[in-house]
Amino acid sequence: MNDHVVPIHHLQGVGKQIAKHLARLHIYSIQDLLFHLPIRYQDRTNIQMIHSLIRDQEAVIEGEIQVVSQPRRGKTKLLCELQDKTGTIHLRFFHVLSFQAKILRRGVRLRCYGDVRLGSAGLEMIHPEFQVITLDKPLALLQHLTPIYSATDGLSQYTLRKLAASALAWMEREHILEERVPSSIIHSHSFPTLKQALQFIHRPPREALADLMANKTLAHKRLVFEELLSHRLSLLRIKRVFKAQPSVSLAEGGTLIQHYLHHLPFTLTAAQQRVHHEIKYDLSQTHPMLRLIQGDVGSGKTVIAALAMLQAVENGYQAVLMAPTELLAEQHYQVFKRWFEPLKIQLAFLSSHVKSVVRKTMLTSIANCTAQIILGTHALFQEHVQFAKLALIIIDEQHRFGVHQRALLREKGMHASYHPHQLIMTATPIPRTLAMSFYADLDCSLIDELPPGRLPIVTSVLANHRRDEVITRIREACCAGRQVYWVCPLIEESDVLHCQAAVKTAEQLQKELPTCQVGLIHGRTSSQDKESVMQAFQQGQINILVATTVIEVGVDVANASVMIIENAERLGLAQLHQLRGRVGRGTIASHCVLLYQHPLSDLAKERLAIMRNTNDGFQIAQKDLELRGPGEVLGTKQTGELSFKIADLVRDYELIAPVQQAADILLRDDAYDADVLIERWLGNKQAYRV
Repeated sequence: MNDHVVPIHHLQGVGKQIAKHLARLHIYSIQDLLFHLPIRYQDRTNIQMIHSLIRDQEAVIEGEIQVVSQPRRGKTKLLCELQDKTGTIHLRFFHVLSFQAKILRRGVRLRCYGDVRLGSAGLEMIHPEFQVITLDKPLALLQHLTPIYSATDGLSQYTLRKLAASALAWMEREHILEERVPSSIIHSHSFPTLKQALQFIHRPPREALADLMANKTLAHKRLVFEELLSHRLSLLRIKRVFKAQPSVSLAEGGTLIQHYLHHLPFTLTAAQQRVHHEIKYDLSQTHPMLRLIQGDVGSGKTVIAALAMLQAVENGYQAVLMAPTELLAEQHYQVFKRWFEPLKIQLAFLSSHVKSVVRKTMLTSIANCTAQIILGTHALFQEHVQFAKLALIIIDEQHRFGVHQRALLREKGMHASYHPHQLIMTATPIPRTLAMSFYADLDCSLIDELPPGRLPIVTSVLANHRRDEVITRIREACCAGRQVYWVCPLIEESDVLHCQAAVKTAEQLQKELPTCQVGLIHGRTSSQDKESVMQAFQQGQINILVATTVIEVGVDVANASVMIIENAERLGLAQLHQLRGRVGRGTIASHCVLLYQHPLSDLAKERLAIMRNTNDGFQIAQKDLELRGPGEVLGTKQTGELSFKIADLVRDYELIAPVQQAADILLRDDAYDADVLIERWLGNKQAYRV
């Protein structure tokens, strides 16, 4: 499905060397080059007089070289004084090629473009782009903005612009890039054609600069729409392929599940029961389940995972749960061990820290089906791990794994006769419209109810000068036998960000609270030390844990009842909510204190007010989307995840609904056009979603 793909070497000026450089940018065809879109623009349509130049701004100037010198000191190899009728400016070069040295002579007239800076001798441009002006070769003034592309070694902006112009000419001349979006959609949104949109984006008029930088042009929306459409089509097609594959039917019911539910110290919420029934039904089908569970922190996703695992075990198969960190995997292992060992179910745990004899025993038990429930980290999908009868894969905190890693684990369970069921869990609340787009290949379940008896976390917002009150609150909590998190966004001092270092904070707290044991972890703490500190905190040996945001997804410490977040104004809503969710895990009243530094922006004030007024993660995620503040609404970017060239799910969310409608039309009426769109925008990346 190539849509008349034309190899890049067909374009004039592209030899083996240029093609090699372009390949580093994943440009292999003329179509790829057309979709290598500008990342920003420069306005070179107006020549400025030297006396009107403003420092730290880009400008086009013309003048005559009056003086050329080669300073003996410093890094400057060549210094030219350029003059027009209003003033002079210096052109400074640190690297000069031989042909440039021959051009840059006294009396030569130049047109230059670059950043205006203030140097030791006045205004200057460092390594400006320049063209020679001669009487027989006048330079026409550009009529459009100058695009700036993502580049690589061996490809200058001049070369990329020249190639893009050639590709645009080819597009107009030849029959490539046919329209694939239904005409009814184009007309209803007043979109330009694809070719018109590409011409505009690569060579826009000067007056469009403000709208271009804000991504508000119709041409931009037209391309965003098509990219979102291709992404959704890819996910829906993969879902269709996945659902057509065979899987093992895991019969519902059984004594294990009844016994497990009977001995739980609580009853399932209505939301948990609803999601359990959805999963139970999926697992009984003869095609693989591919379901996402969304649930706010503390909503009880682990219990649902346990029920799904028991359904696999009761049918004589294995189930595996993969967690992003060893600490989280170990926590799951301890919980499931407590739940499942009374049911005579054999468990195995596998991570990079499980060594030698123990590791060999674990691998053997997994391979011969002695181990029915397997828990661990990414070590589970390594080549030497062989499963005997894997029927269910559960991935916890899925946004911490790349899609390629998930695919590797899935391949572990493939048999000639069936594919494993997949259950994916996330505690990162995602607004419904975004979830429907980003996870279109998954069936989604929502646990939108917290267990009874769970007390809401009381959130306070305090200015930094009230730290003494916070210290008093911590002292009271520790005296009552409770534990405390203190989160610092940075590791080192920064006068610019006004953030206290975690190290310094830990020292101050230990000094002010000498009877309390203070622990410290941050991004530079070794994995081994981090694990030991977290374990000590979990076991109650540490009263106060000072940490950077590495504990955003961490262990479940029911005794931790106070969360202090410094410089809270610098964190996004989603991150603040995840951090707050580290407390309130037990039945005791818990508190979160958001410390902020003056002055606060209006946006920061609104974010902190939202955190103070609600504990609902989905409401917070929706507000995050509306505010479009810092922080990724979709959570951590996934390694190997499909990245967008031009679309942004947060910024462009108003296009999601019409994209869904267009995808349904194409899949129903024109599968060929759907396949062409997927190939056009995703190429071979689409395979990683299967």
